[in-house]
Parts: sequence; C-alpha cells; structure tokens
Amino acid sequence: MAVTLAALVARFGGELVGDGGRAVSQVAPLDRATPDEIGFVSQSKYLPQLAGTRAGAVILPADARDATDLPRILTANPYLYFARVSALLNPPPRPAAGVHPAATVAADAQIAADASIAAGAVIGSGAVIGSGTVIGANCVVGEQARIGADCLLHANVTVYHRCEVGDRAILHSGCVIGSDGFGFAPNEDRWEKIPQIGRVLIGDDVEVGACTTIDRGALEDTVIEAGVKLDNLVQVAHNVTIGAHTAIAACTGVAGSAKIGRHCMIGGAAMIFGHIEIADGTRISTNTLITKSLPKAGTYTSAPPFTEHEVWQKNAVHMRNLDKLVNRIKQLEKRLNELENKP
Repeated sequence: MAVTLAALVARFGGELVGDGGRAVSQVAPLDRATPDEIGFVSQSKYLPQLAGTRAGAVILPADARDATDLPRILTANPYLYFARVSALLNPPPRPAAGVHPAATVAADAQIAADASIAAGAVIGSGAVIGSGTVIGANCVVGEQARIGADCLLHANVTVYHRCEVGDRAILHSGCVIGSDGFGFAPNEDRWEKIPQIGRVLIGDDVEVGACTTIDRGALEDTVIEAGVKLDNLVQVAHNVTIGAHTAIAACTGVAGSAKIGRHCMIGGAAMIFGHIEIADGTRISTNTLITKSLPKAGTYTSAPPFTEHEVWQKNAVHMRNLDKLVNRIKQLEKRLNELENKP
C-alpha cells in the first residue's frame, strides 16, 4: 500500500512541512531508502545523514525543521511516529476465518465465527477462542483455556489447561504458557513432585517472545499484567507477578514468587531472585543479579566489565582475599591512628 504524508499527519498527528501529496509505500533507514520510502531521525547526531539520503520523505524532531529540504513530518517523538507508520504499511498477514480440516477441535470448545484455526492445531475441551483470533499451525490450547479477541498465536505455541490470555496478545513460536512450576519436596534420597494447581493469567496487549516459558502457579496464579512485553527465551517461574507495561529483554530469568512492578525495564540476561519485590518504574541493567527487594525505583547495575582472561584470573585471586585485605587495612589504619596520637 502507499499513503500520502498528508494522510499520515491526519492519522497520527505531527506537523507537515513540504509536499503533503508525496506518497510513501515503506519505511527504511536513511542510507538505503528510495524515493518511495520514508526514513526518520530520532537524535540530532544523526541529522548529517540527511545530506546523502534518497528517501522521499523523513520524520524529524520538532526542532529539526530546517535540517533538510525533503518533505518532512515534525513530531516530538520520531521513533514512536516511525513505529506507527511502519505498522500501518506492514500489516500482519491475516488468514481466512474458519477451522482448517487438519485441526482438531473438541466438540465443546467455543470458537468465534471469525477466528482462524490452522492445520495441526489442537483445541481442548471447554477452551474458548475469541473473535478475530488467529491460532497458528500446530498450536495447542489446553482444556478450559481461554484466548481473548484479536490475538495472534504463531505456529507451535502451547497454552496449557485453564490458562487465560487477554485481548490483542501476540504469542511467538515455541513459547509455552502454563507449564509446571519447578516444585519438588525432598524425601530422603529423592524428590516428590508438588502439583502445580494455579494458572497463568495474561492481560491485554501482552507480547511473549519465541521460546519464552511462563510457569503456572503452585497454588495461586502467575500473573502477567496488561501491556507487558517479554523478549525471546525469558523464563518466568511460578507465582510471579509482572506489572503492567513492564518490558523484559531476552534470556532473563525470574525466580518463583517475585513481584515486579509496573513500567519496569529489565535488560537481557538479568537474574531476579524469588520472593522479592521490585518497585514500579525500576530499570535493571543487562546481566545484573538482583538478590533482594528494590523498594525504591532507580537504575540498578551489577555486571562487571569483561577483561582479558589473564587479567581476570589475577583479579579473581584478589577477590578471594578481599576479607583478608580489608582486615589488614583496618589494622594498618588503627596502627597509624595510634602513631599519630602518640605524644
């Protein structure tokens, strides 16, 4: 599809400078854009790239009005504006409504008339699939599970029994919702499994990345509130609560019964201990280990910088001896203080 700049401004706002009749059919980076594509600049340090671009139009910060003669849209948040234009020009493919003959649907499952169930999908007894929802190939929706309206489950997604997914959720391939939490009771020389009888409750507008796993609660539910974004390969353990609009990057692990606040941002490969609480609006850097509750919002970092292996080995030796070094310094300070106060 192609859309004029005037139509974009009418739809998304912003200030149009130049030819509003200029039509664009795709978004592109400035260095590869063609005359029928639109680029964007979100930071002033990238403005010099405008001189060499072949883009037909650009999205710029409001204070960059005179940075180019190209037709342009000025906005306070060019990156967000770009995202909206990209979503308009790149709508996801929409399969035809109906149940594929190669799908298996329980007789008492409730499937909206305009939902789409692909080949190989299995819909369990008592399951509910909402209006406009797409269930991809080989997905499994367990007994009495509920999937809301306008959801997209890519191929090979598994939603276990009794779990619930809100409206407009996107679940990427290979993610597993409602697998058993890691609960075992020690019995002398072996382990006995603890039944995980809670559910996973996912709110509206949640996106779950490929191969991410969210465990069902042991007794209470695991809760993912509205607007949460989980990257690929994230592990969410049983009874965790993740507050609305929090974003968690890939390879992060959240241990059981942790409570993460709303509007948090957690970097990739972070590790969150169980039974702790993290305040709303907290930012956690990549590779950071959080071992206790964070009652105050802020940015927290524990990842050390990498070094050459030989240097790391030397520093590791010093780390093992830190307690001895601290005691020696205390003794030296005490001795120095005695000498300074000696008459």
